[in-house]
Parts: sequence; C-alpha cells; structure tokens
Amino acid sequence: MMVAAQVPALALFVTIAAYALTALVIAIFHRRALAVAYPVCIAAAAVASVADLVALASVADAHFTLPLGLPTIGLRLRLDALSALFGLIVNVGVLAASIYGLGLDRDHDLSPRIEPIFPAFAAAMNLVLVADDAFSFLFFWELMSLSSWALVVARHDDPASRHAGHVYLVMAAIGTAALLFAFGGLAGPAGDYSFAGIRAASHTSIVSGVALTLVLIGAGSKAGLAPLHAWLPLAHPAAPSHVSALMSGVMTKVAIYAVIRVVFDLLGAPEWWWSLPFLILGAITAVLGLLYALLDNDLKRVLAYSTVENIGIIFVGLGLALAFRSTGLVASAAVALAAALLHALNHSWFKSLLFLGAGAVLHATGRRDFDGLGGLIHKMPKTAAFWLVGAMSISALPPFNGFVSEWLLFQAVLTGPSFPEPVLRFLSPAVGAMLALAAALAAACFVRAYGIVFLGRPRDPAAANAHDAPRAQLVAMAILAGLCLFGGLFGALIVPLLQPMLVAFAGAAMPAAGAGPTPFSLVAFSAERSTYDAPTIAAFLLTSGFLTTWLVHRVSSRRTRRAPAWDCGFPEPSPLTQYTASSFSQPLRRVYGGFAFGAVERVDMPAPGDSRPARLIVTQRDYIWDALYAAPARAVLALSLRLNMLQFLTIRNYLVLMFSALIILLLIAAAWF
Repeated sequence: MMVAAQVPALALFVTIAAYALTALVIAIFHRRALAVAYPVCIAAAAVASVADLVALASVADAHFTLPLGLPTIGLRLRLDALSALFGLIVNVGVLAASIYGLGLDRDHDLSPRIEPIFPAFAAAMNLVLVADDAFSFLFFWELMSLSSWALVVARHDDPASRHAGHVYLVMAAIGTAALLFAFGGLAGPAGDYSFAGIRAASHTSIVSGVALTLVLIGAGSKAGLAPLHAWLPLAHPAAPSHVSALMSGVMTKVAIYAVIRVVFDLLGAPEWWWSLPFLILGAITAVLGLLYALLDNDLKRVLAYSTVENIGIIFVGLGLALAFRSTGLVASAAVALAAALLHALNHSWFKSLLFLGAGAVLHATGRRDFDGLGGLIHKMPKTAAFWLVGAMSISALPPFNGFVSEWLLFQAVLTGPSFPEPVLRFLSPAVGAMLALAAALAAACFVRAYGIVFLGRPRDPAAANAHDAPRAQLVAMAILAGLCLFGGLFGALIVPLLQPMLVAFAGAAMPAAGAGPTPFSLVAFSAERSTYDAPTIAAFLLTSGFLTTWLVHRVSSRRTRRAPAWDCGFPEPSPLTQYTASSFSQPLRRVYGGFAFGAVERVDMPAPGDSRPARLIVTQRDYIWDALYAAPARAVLALSLRLNMLQFLTIRNYLVLMFSALIILLLIAAAWF
C-alpha cells in the first residue's frame, strides 16, 4: 500500500520539477525558449492532475524527507487527501490557463514577460500543498507570492499595474509575517517546526486563539477575506487574463488549503468559539463582495469582487464545520465541510472560465468597461456560450456545479437550530439569511454582466468589430465549461472522494453515492429529507422545455406574425436607448449603496439654451479602504515627514538624543527588573 501511494507522489514531484526546470530554462535562454513554456506546462499539468486524482482516490499517504531546509528537520514533503484535492484544483487550473496561453499574441499580450514566471508560479503553488514543515511551507508560500507579484506587474509601464503590484506586495508581506508568527507559536519552546511535531503537541487556549487569528490574517488576506481583500480587485484586473484565472480561481484556494491545514489539522480539537470569526467574516465577505461587484463597471474587477463573495461562502462552510464538530454534531459537520471543499473545487472551475472569457472579450475589443461593450453574442458566439455556462454556474443555478455546493451548505445551515450553544443558535439563521441574500445578489450581478456585455447592441465600434477567440482559448474555455456541467450533473460522484477528509476533520462521513433513489443522487443526511438528483432534474427541465415548445407550435397558428416591438417610448434604434450597467444596478445602489458605500447621486442638468447633455453623477466611498489602508498610509507618510528632520541635526543634537535614549532604556530596565 505504501509503495502504491508513493507512485502518484513521485509523478507529482516530477511534474513540479518540470515546472521549475522550465522556468529556469526560459530564464537562461529567454526568447529562444519562450515557445516551450505553455506546451511543457500543459503536459506537466495533465500528469499532475492525474497523479492528484489517483492519490485522492487512494487512502494511504506518501511521506518524503530531503536533506534540505532546516538542519534538524530537513525538507519534509507529504501528499495526503487534502493536498491531493487542492493539487487537483491547482493543476486543472494550470492546464486550462496554459492551453489558453497558446492563443496569446506575443506582440500585444506581453507574453515574453509572463512565460518565464508562469511555470515558477505553478511550481510554487504545488510545493505549498505538499510542504510538511513550517519552514518549507513559508518558503514556498513566499515564492508563490513573489512569482504572482511579478505576473501582476508584467505591464510595468502601466501606473495601475504598478499600484496594484505595490498593494499586493505589501499585503503579501503582512500575510507572510502573520503566518510566521502563527507557526512560531505552534512550534512552541521546543521549536519542532515539522507538521507532525506541531500536530502531536498540545496547545493552550491562548496559543490556539492567537494562532487562529494570525492564520486568518495571513491566509485570509491571500484568499480575499474582507476586510483584507483590498489587493484583489486591483491585482486581478492588472494581471493578464490567464494569470487572473490562476490567481482568482486557484491561488485563493491555496490560501483556503492553508486555513484548513492549520485550523482543522494542526491546532487539535476545535472549540466552538473558533467558528465565530469564520461565520461572521464569511457572511459579511459574501454580501460585501457582491455589493462591490454590482456597483462596478469593469468586467474583470466585477469578477474579482465576485471571488471575494465566493471566498466568504467557503469560510461560512468552514465555520459551520468547526461549530458542528466542536458541539458533537458530526453529521452536520461533514455536510458543511463537504460543501466548503466542493465549493472550492467548483469555484476554481467556473471562475477560471469567467476570467478566460473576460480575457477573450478584452483581446477582441480592447475594452473591459461595460459602457464600451454589448452585442458580443453575435460577434463572439462561442465565447458567449461558454461564458453563459460560467455565469449560470456562479449564480448557483441547476444543473450546474455552483448549485451543488451551495445546496449542501444550505442543508447544513438548516440544522443550525440543533446547536447546544445559544450564540450559535442565534447566529446560524442570520448567516443563512445573509447567504440567501448573497445568492440573490449573485444572480442579479451576472444577469447584469452577461446582459450588458453580450446582449443588446454594441455601444462602441470596438464591440461592433469584435471577433471570437482563437481556437486554443476556446478549447480552454470548453474544458472548464464541461467540468462545470459535469460537476453539476455528477456531484454525487465527487463527494465520495472527499470522505477521507470528512472523517479526519469532521468526524463523520456523508451517505455514500447511490444512497438515494438513483446512483447519481446526492444525499446530505438521509434520502427522505435531503436528496438532490441533478440528472433527473436536468432531464425534467429539458423534457418540459421541449414539450412546451412543441405544444405551443402545435396548438397555435404556424403562420409567422410580425409586429413592431414595444420600444418603451424610444423608437430610435440607438445603443443610447438601451440599459447601461449603471442603470441596471441603480435600484440596488439606492437600497444598499447609501449605507455600504455612501453613494450619492447628483444630476448635472444644463441651463436652458445649453446644448450639452444632462448627466447623472454617482459618487461613492470605500469605507474599508479609507479606514484600514488610506488612513494608516497617510499617518505613516506624515510621521515619516516629521522624522525626516533627524537627518539634518548637528552632532550635538545627535549626542543629546543618544544620551536621552540611554536614560529611557535604563529607566525601563529598572522598572522591569
């Protein structure tokens, strides 16, 4: 069994070496080796995906120790079910992004600056997942951060890219520092930084609480958990689209892996109050991310804010799993954890698809603002079809994969009244209500996005002259769209692969596949009260739709009747008369924008005789950015300007300062001892 478990691990390590070697070769030979980057990444990602899938289906773990890293620990590597699941997420995302990269135009898409870093980024994400000691984990985590930062600033001549890279680098440094202190506290005085040693050690409530807080800061900032999400809507639009797909759909899941690894595996038996920050921050993040998305008019930034929302959903699932596990409700804990893990997998598929589709739109039109798009379903029909699959998946509509994981999560929420803790009993329905609001806002958000981008008339000549994506990019989107449909129809076949993690971290397993009426039924608790049969529902929808169409044509007259369409009082066939992104979101902006963003509408009405058009001007504020980022930045700048005078002092002033510092230190030492 151990030898069988080592085979997929060895295959995975070989592919990671292939990623790293490809990055090294391109760095040395550069332009002469650029052409090999994506083909090698495609082959490596395909092999790694198969290896992760085989390891996920097997039970045994594979351990390796190399004579690197810390002197007394070495470089410990481990491939278990959790790392295999997230490795599958990473490598499927790399596979799709690499296929998409084959269709890039090197003269216009800045490919020479991207390809040397792209395989290094893929290798770093894989290495984070298999690291089995704190030193190697943090080293590979920082390598992942630096390589993704280099991809964000690939367009370094753009001030927006430089600003996004600066914010991302600062947030990544803060996150790494938080994780460093978290692992330091978990290692304890003995300094055993191996995960096995941390797992075997006993931690006090104070140490566990501090480590939990630091992990939420360190990994939560990388995942995009509010209010630490500030880098995400800046970096994702600035990065090339296939890199945005990796950062949003894949790298954020590596951060989710870090949270699960530490909180569910290394910290030991959970306490019920651990779930509170997950539930509260997760619910706020889910709603806040969609409010941001609904009020924004940049296609890629809307997708970035939507990632914030989905990260909130995953954190709510993890919080419920912690709450149920700590209170002995292990069956509900298994359902909540399965929902979180499955949503991480599903989000990696449909969000990568949406970002690749947004990249195709950007490449075809040169624009990503809603006001310059429209009518692209006629010019880009294949991209529009694939993007529609992603939009329905992220809106949690059956029979696509987003519905499966959110259905499981709501099944867990409905068992909230059984909590023995009054705080959790009070909090669970509130969290469920916020998740329901987030689901409704998600549907509105992507109806708006799809309708404004692909339907209607072109609002700009660039949209009117657009063309569909190259074949390689269409293939990448087709793969992800197929996975979204497969995950929605056959989610019951994916859940059994999660059972080892559910038993290890939640204390129970979900009902086996086939426990319901059909082999493809997904059962949360029992077949009598919680069953979802996606193929049956899909067959019913298709059958009823075709039957209704047939009956309408059979009963009604076959004669074609033509009449003028209702023009809403605007008979002029101009793009100016159709809905815009701002007008679509106006009702929601008036309901939520006032208290969430301080949105203010002002009408600029020209005076009589003035021929310029009237304008509706909307101003809004990002309170989180102002309070947590802009204000401290201004304070640091002001303090720096104040302290700048120190470099202009005389020698006498310096001696006085040194003497004063010595007196203060002596007083502190006397008071301390």
